[in-house]
Amino acid sequence: MIYREVLPNGIRVVIEEIPTVRSVSLGIWVGTGSREENPQNNGVTHFIEHMMFKGTDKLNARQIAELFDGIGGQVNAFTSKEYTCYYAKVLDEHFGLALSTLSDMLLNSKFAEEELVKERRVVVEEIKMYEDAPDELVHDLIAEVIFPTHPLGYNILGTEENLNAFTSKDLFGYMAEQYTTDNIVLAIAGNIKRDDVLKQAEQLFGGIKQSRRDRTLEKATFTAGQAIRHKATEQTHIVLGMPGFQYDHPMIYPCILFNNILGGTSSSRLFQEVREERGLAYSIYSYHTAYKDTGVFGLYCGTAPERAQTVLDLTGEIFETMVRQGVSQDELTKAKEQVKGSLMLSMESTSSRMSRLGKNELLGRHNTLDELVAKVQSVTLDQVHEAAKLMLGGSTSAMAAVGPNETLLGLHR
Repeated sequence: MIYREVLPNGIRVVIEEIPTVRSVSLGIWVGTGSREENPQNNGVTHFIEHMMFKGTDKLNARQIAELFDGIGGQVNAFTSKEYTCYYAKVLDEHFGLALSTLSDMLLNSKFAEEELVKERRVVVEEIKMYEDAPDELVHDLIAEVIFPTHPLGYNILGTEENLNAFTSKDLFGYMAEQYTTDNIVLAIAGNIKRDDVLKQAEQLFGGIKQSRRDRTLEKATFTAGQAIRHKATEQTHIVLGMPGFQYDHPMIYPCILFNNILGGTSSSRLFQEVREERGLAYSIYSYHTAYKDTGVFGLYCGTAPERAQTVLDLTGEIFETMVRQGVSQDELTKAKEQVKGSLMLSMESTSSRMSRLGKNELLGRHNTLDELVAKVQSVTLDQVHEAAKLMLGGSTSAMAAVGPNETLLGLHR
């Protein structure tokens, strides 16, 4: 059973009772990410996420880590473009301790100066790590191309210059603006009882003063372009980007199935024709990223520098064929079964169920498994063909590439 409740101060609580398991996954979701930032504070959302683990009035950073290790649990967090999540997975008997610890981190983190100094260095090393990973770097590069003047183009990690300037006052100020009660969701899935969860949630979070976020969404617009980063790598890493669909667009399910057929699985056209049939790449895949008001359909490939243009030419041919001819009924049937299987298998994980609850609540919609399967099953061949034409058939596209200098010169789609 899934229950949705709202505390008197506006914090939403979404609960899924799963009595057949012995674990509980819980997450504090905040509807803020790098999209809420500006050039001067880019990176602050992610830095706050790090600092939440650096100590409260009750526990220091080491004690937080030891607490979860001591109960055989897991604790972590992540920041995305549009939301932040602090989460844990524990045995059901330790749910109360896990929830109280996460609430302590959210409400009572000190952001001590000595911890700020250390964590700045940690995040700078994280930035450098991604700089040394061209298959990650190229995805940041394509975002900068597509959204050159919009926060969706920002690197979630921020910049070293910004990190070195952040003070505890900056972090608390940003939290006051974004971590408002109307922007916080508690998502819990596992072997728990609704009444017990609500009682503890009220005790731990009910005393927070009600607050609302003052925000107007700045609409994002897809921009065509190209970016090249020269690095002495063994492979050339390429991402192509095309306009996609927002979260609630009517074409989102045809898009999901089209992505599955084009490059989302090991039996997809791209994987089979580029890797299996011709041996041109080890890693090649397509993906779709949906935001609140826009989306990006992308393709990634890592290949030998001398084969990069060949791969681009071949993918262009595959794109043109799918735009012109669409997909077959057999491909669509297989894609539906694959997507349905992924949905159902994810239901066996309390972590996946908790994540689904949190994201769905922030997006403002909850679909049952049966409803999701029905939406997938209702997609027609014509709708998938229309999705292909809308995403791949237009003249607006972007490309980013990372690789050796001599192979990138003159590279084109």
